[in-house]
Amino acid sequence: MKLLHVINSMDPAMGGPCQGIRNVIEESERLGIYREVACLDDPSADYLGKDSFRIHALGPKVGRWQYGSRLIPWLKENLDRFDAVIINGLWLYPSYGAWKAIKSYKKTSSKELKIFVMPHGMLDPYFQKTSTRKLKAIRNWFYWEFLEKNVVNDADCLLFTCEEELQLARDTFSSYHPKNTKNVGYGIEEPPVFSDSMSAAFYAKCPEVKNKPYLLFLSRINYKKGIDLLIKSYSMVLTDYTSRGKEVPKLVIAGPGLDTAYGEKMLDLVSEHANLKGQVFFPGMLSGPSKWGAFYGCEAFILPSHQENFGIALVEALACRKPVLTTSQVNIWREITEGNAGFIVDDTLDGTKELLEKFLTLDDVTKCNMGLNARSTFEYNFSIKNSVRRFTDVITAF
Repeated sequence: MKLLHVINSMDPAMGGPCQGIRNVIEESERLGIYREVACLDDPSADYLGKDSFRIHALGPKVGRWQYGSRLIPWLKENLDRFDAVIINGLWLYPSYGAWKAIKSYKKTSSKELKIFVMPHGMLDPYFQKTSTRKLKAIRNWFYWEFLEKNVVNDADCLLFTCEEELQLARDTFSSYHPKNTKNVGYGIEEPPVFSDSMSAAFYAKCPEVKNKPYLLFLSRINYKKGIDLLIKSYSMVLTDYTSRGKEVPKLVIAGPGLDTAYGEKMLDLVSEHANLKGQVFFPGMLSGPSKWGAFYGCEAFILPSHQENFGIALVEALACRKPVLTTSQVNIWREITEGNAGFIVDDTLDGTKELLEKFLTLDDVTKCNMGLNARSTFEYNFSIKNSVRRFTDVITAF
């Protein structure tokens, strides 16, 4: 079976959906599922040409809508080669362009082409209800009514990464009437086996924590991730523990985005708290051995996100036997809670402070057991073999 993924970008720095596609390639091929990707990246991008599967870079894209004039013509010429199309993500030109090209294709072709949409959290009511997005919510409502609802409601099935995402999508727009919805889950490949070279690669990026305990945040430097809550609550906990003569692990905040306005605010926020000097570090984006070195070496992984559809980094931490400290706004919170693989709180300053305090009060044995639970939670819910088989069962049933 040949699948075509349509997605805005395959830039690894974007994380999320594009990394999800990369994760499943090898296991999918074992099951006879072959995938290609059409994206709107510039063909000269340096991250292209390094994957084992075909990526058709049809950019460059222009404007906030990420318009690419080559997408529709390419799809019309190539759709006949595929058994199904999976549209990854919403609200940008690729989803509309794919829908328009498929609609045109079906008028002239007798071939049965199945269409699936993976929203990847983009139908979460958070984006319509949060107070910081009032104007964007109005814009999205109009966009939904005139364009995007056609993409969603015309698809043969919507595919969700967890049950929480599927349930939440029902509460966002009143004209949301998909033909079918399925929770296919999501998975990641096994992390590479730990080696000393991973630690060395990480310490080269963040030498300040070499051979010292640290907590790890690894994601985009973005408001949605609650980094401001993490910095403020960490400062509060550090003050409390220091006054009692207790040590607190260092805090590593890794990820791309330090050069954004929000990233600069986070650097300033750390500077404003005198007690954070020598305690909080920003090594930038970590990938490959340095990323795995960061995961394997941390005491726990923390992500106080305001909204997270899945959180690949969270699952990578689970796979590395690390407790995860996160919020109920992360859609896999049920699986984490049921597996006793970490702590879940509200996405507030008090909640984030509670996360830190709960973990720091654990003894070494309890921390170790929570790490073992983290691994079991990964194997049961998020292993790539299980997720690809669930995905394959769904798409072959249509």
